[in-house]
Amino acid sequence: MLHIGCHLSSAKGLCAMGRQALALGADTFQFFTRNPRGSRAKALDAADADALTELLGDSVTIDPQNASGDTANCTTIANNFVSQGVDLIMANGTTALQAAATGTSTIPILGTSITEYGVALGIDGFTGTTGYNVSGTSDLAPLDQQAEMLHTWFPDAQTVGLLYCSAEPNSQYQVDTVQGYLEDLGYTCTQYSFSDSNDLSAVASSACTASDVLYVPTDNTAANNAELIGNISLDTGTPIIAGEEGICKGCGVATLTISYYDIGYKTGEMAYDILVNGADPATMPIEYAPQFTPKYNPTMCEALGLTPPDGYEAIAE
Repeated sequence: MLHIGCHLSSAKGLCAMGRQALALGADTFQFFTRNPRGSRAKALDAADADALTELLGDSVTIDPQNASGDTANCTTIANNFVSQGVDLIMANGTTALQAAATGTSTIPILGTSITEYGVALGIDGFTGTTGYNVSGTSDLAPLDQQAEMLHTWFPDAQTVGLLYCSAEPNSQYQVDTVQGYLEDLGYTCTQYSFSDSNDLSAVASSACTASDVLYVPTDNTAANNAELIGNISLDTGTPIIAGEEGICKGCGVATLTISYYDIGYKTGEMAYDILVNGADPATMPIEYAPQFTPKYNPTMCEALGLTPPDGYEAIAE
């Protein structure tokens, strides 16, 4: 059976998503229970779930598979999808994408919230298409523009610390690339890597003490510990430019943000193109967010005595 679905916003609840899916003629849909970069999951309303079940009846079976960030769980879920013979696998995040790509070379796979596919999949000389059964969307904001943002906020700074988890290849890619842009702008850069959350506090303290400004990329471990990093930066008075909004809300003063709804919607369009029109993911270019919005964190800016430049939108509390 061919299942046609889409990505829907959960802002108005499960039943509202069901009504929208039916209006679109879909028999399945995808939604994020949380921002994949560390925000807390929205609590599920049992009454809302019951209303959705009553609305959809037998036309749709909802089976959310959440690996909870565990690699082994991702592998198990991906292998189950393969054994079931699904028509398409949608993988949210790098670990899920890697598990799916390892599990099958024939079932089409679409990733979303992937920073850099060449790094995630180990493709040397990546040019925008994978050449096999994987495509999808990226949540990466342009790194040159992120470097320019730091320069706009802190033109007189001299030293920039780049804080990231060494276990995340996409984080290494980001800091290496941003460092090149920052050095072109005249900054002295030092990378500060932590292996996991156990040594994060000590490394972040060293980075804040030694740097005028920090840059934190779209890093999952940093996202899950953003408040900890933020408290350390406030203690030392060190501002942080963050790679995405979720991290910025916890510890940063500014970010160049994307809409995860936009990239989820685009992923749904790509799925339709594969399932209905027979598009080949091997030749489908990786898609990026259509727009990027400069935002600032009012709480952190006030605490550090910083005034945002013109054109910045406040991150909602």
